Amino acid sequence: MNKKPKNFVLVHGAFVGSWAVQRLADQLTTRGHRVHAPTLTGLGERSHLAAYDVNLTTHVSDIVNEILWKDLLDDVVLVGMSYSGMVITGVAEEIGDRLASIVYVDACLPSDGQSFADLSGRQLTGKLTQPPDMAMFPFESEAERAWFTSKQTAQPTATFTQKLHVTGAYRRVPRKVWVKATAWRGPNDPLTDSLRGDPDWVVVDIACGHDVANLRPRELAKILDR
Repeated sequence: MNKKPKNFVLVHGAFVGSWAVQRLADQLTTRGHRVHAPTLTGLGERSHLAAYDVNLTTHVSDIVNEILWKDLLDDVVLVGMSYSGMVITGVAEEIGDRLASIVYVDACLPSDGQSFADLSGRQLTGKLTQPPDMAMFPFESEAERAWFTSKQTAQPTATFTQKLHVTGAYRRVPRKVWVKATAWRGPNDPLTDSLRGDPDWVVVDIACGHDVANLRPRELAKILDR
């Protein structure tokens, strides 16, 4: 018997657009699900909207409105990649009752009053922040690295420096999943270790680099479809 289709909302990471989750979206669509993958304001094909006043609140609103305006009710599987752990945590604060599951894919999970810059330990100034040197991240090939790098854009700095008010609403989402890319040492490793012992979380390892949605889209789709 076929499973009921799910509504997936995929939120890409920093410096990229919805193109960075297209392989994953294709896998989920093939499995019979409905997939929504908006590009955050100021990035990717919306990079012409990059402005000083684009901040984390803007990105949270992007996803909240995607869910509300498309009449997605209480069955949403919200998936955040990397930086967008900030975004999906903020979404849960506003419309957590719409979420059946929240999934952090090699992502960050802020405490109250933290920004992405706080979590990454970076001192950021100026209107825009340029992408990092991708040589520090594992890729399957140099061609894959070059392709990824060629499509990156600068990101409004305020999205990284604005602090998020967190009440812990994400903890009330019925299913919480933490996906860890194990082929590199990331800043979220200590948090991963602590979540492994938390019965409220499902922690899953994937043996690849940070860009899980591109490097292991089929494997990630299977995890999300559980």
